[in-house]
Amino acid sequence: MADSKQPNGERILVVGPSWVGDMVMAQSLFKTLKARHPGCHIGVLAPVWSQPILARMAEVDEAIALDVKHGQFGWGVRRQVARNLEGRFDHAIVLPRSWKSALVPFLARIPKRTGFTGEQRLVLLTQRRKLDKTVLDQTVKRFVSLGLPEAETRKGDFAIPMPRLETSSANLATLKSTHELSERPAIGMMPGAEYGPAKQWPLAHFRHLAEQLVSDGYAIRVLGGPKDVAAGETITEGLAHAHNLCGKTQLVDAVDLLADCRQVVTNDSGLMHVAAAVGTHVQAVYGSSTPRYTPPLTGNASIHTLALTCSPCFKRECPLGHTHCLQLISPERLLRGIELNETMQGA
Repeated sequence: MADSKQPNGERILVVGPSWVGDMVMAQSLFKTLKARHPGCHIGVLAPVWSQPILARMAEVDEAIALDVKHGQFGWGVRRQVARNLEGRFDHAIVLPRSWKSALVPFLARIPKRTGFTGEQRLVLLTQRRKLDKTVLDQTVKRFVSLGLPEAETRKGDFAIPMPRLETSSANLATLKSTHELSERPAIGMMPGAEYGPAKQWPLAHFRHLAEQLVSDGYAIRVLGGPKDVAAGETITEGLAHAHNLCGKTQLVDAVDLLADCRQVVTNDSGLMHVAAAVGTHVQAVYGSSTPRYTPPLTGNASIHTLALTCSPCFKRECPLGHTHCLQLISPERLLRGIELNETMQGA
């Protein structure tokens, strides 16, 4: 990532989202801005945790940390960041739709400030876009549309460049040595879903699939944060060649570990989007959410969803108490998907 030296082209500040998957999808906007504004300088104002991910995006020239916890207002922090940004940017694009997300560009007196109308942002934004959810029916479309002239976005048929994160072979080698990872071809598993359990494929299904894959000659790498440690243990306990890496690695490490996997099995989650952005084949399981709204942005994915009459409900917990939309997606179905993709890759 470049430093903040004086750019020759337009200076664009993007106020980034607060979720891992959304930050990966935001790279589609960064790619669009670089294509539309050659020589532009892109700065991204984003949470501290996202800085290493932004460092893996070639389009991001500068990452600016906003050290405010999720849900916290942080007036003093926002005001100080705004002071540091005064006079440095020509245009701000605000991706979140909250009032507070538009505050820093306003306080920094950035002359052109674009975002969707919402939460009384009439004064904070200079260019307010109406969000038509039927046309902009995907999160990534909404992000990219803010980097295009409004007239080009009204039909929703504009190009969406795919995210692509850079990888580090040196970091991968260190991780393999540090965690004594099996030399077998690896299948990644991501059982976590920060949004809620209505997105989570049953752990018993993950475990059953892991046992079969180990029997077939694969290694298992379970990735996630500290909250996923227990889930990782359920999947890997007592299973040779199965590694529970949850809570043991950083988010940027997941980029390199997932890029090294043959395939991944994942809920609709942030790490699903990371896997898609490094080119690994994604076996994506959808329950309460839908691939129509947040698909893995890759042509290298298999989607597993049942489209029951009760789904997608977009709830954090199943309102009917049974989570059939996930329970009825069997481990055998995922195993067949993995085997089919392996056959196609070997053809």
